[in-house]
Amino acid sequence: MPVSAPSLESVGTPGLWTATIGVVLALLVLDFLITRKPHEVSMREAAGWSAFYIALPLAFGAYIWSRFGSQTGVEYLTGYLVEKSLSVDNLFVFMLLLAAFSVPAALQQRVLLYGIVGALVLRGIFIALGAAALKNLSFAFLLFGGILLATAVKILRDQRQGQTHAVDVDEMRSVQLLRRVMPVTSDYRGPRLFVRENGVRMATPFALVVMAVFATDIVFAVDSVPAVYGITGDPFLVFATNAFALLGLRALYFVLQGALSRLVHLGYGLAAILGFIGVKLVLHWAHGIWAWVPEIPTLASLGVIVAILALVTVTSLRATAREAVAATAPGPR
Repeated sequence: MPVSAPSLESVGTPGLWTATIGVVLALLVLDFLITRKPHEVSMREAAGWSAFYIALPLAFGAYIWSRFGSQTGVEYLTGYLVEKSLSVDNLFVFMLLLAAFSVPAALQQRVLLYGIVGALVLRGIFIALGAAALKNLSFAFLLFGGILLATAVKILRDQRQGQTHAVDVDEMRSVQLLRRVMPVTSDYRGPRLFVRENGVRMATPFALVVMAVFATDIVFAVDSVPAVYGITGDPFLVFATNAFALLGLRALYFVLQGALSRLVHLGYGLAAILGFIGVKLVLHWAHGIWAWVPEIPTLASLGVIVAILALVTVTSLRATAREAVAATAPGPR
């Protein structure tokens, strides 16, 4: 018996879509104004903005919960948690790219902001494509589940081989392409992407790192959008969870910069989360064909995801603490 394509019900009225997109655009403009004058970000500044960008989506979640009920509220909060955990993985790659390109501290937050804008645009495109696929293709949930399971296997394999966040700048096709198209200056020129010297238009290293960040945005969009569609089929909630998770990345980077290297088991956690959501999507597809196949409730998904994140955080901190003790222990005489 073939499964029919699901109807995508959404709480996103035209007014709610307009208001949410307006808030996102206003916050992006505010971020560009803040970073207009390059400066090093202090921990106080980063912590303040991080608190704001955590409070805002939680307040929005409270509104969704009170306005549309607990089921929708749980879907939003679970989706936001998934996207936030995946965004931390983004930060690992951003950290390596900033180091590989030797980006001055004063310019780092502007690079991150370009990365956030690129990620929002790409995920908006993938969200629309995902909604169209779920509406018109009966096997879309199976396809999304397969993508997540394959991604989970890759993350797990890379984690076990110690290659989770390897970055080779010279091998990145985006960087190679720009270098072929135009010459590149030997030094940064503030936040300028391009300059003209002796009548020749040249790219700056800032343009190279921005292109590298955009390239990684594509990879993360492929993973994150199917993941949140595994939590909710509402395109509005998918967009909102993605947008709110991404908006706070700039500030969160500087808060977690020192702690990121200590989350050594995060790859295992992300592989487990993506694998779990992949199984959830496959079961949902199978349930449409065989009614006896069980489905995983969203509330249970929230509990599993929280437990996985808590577990890998504790094991990561213990592992790095043991390594620190072993490094400071006196060697044999």
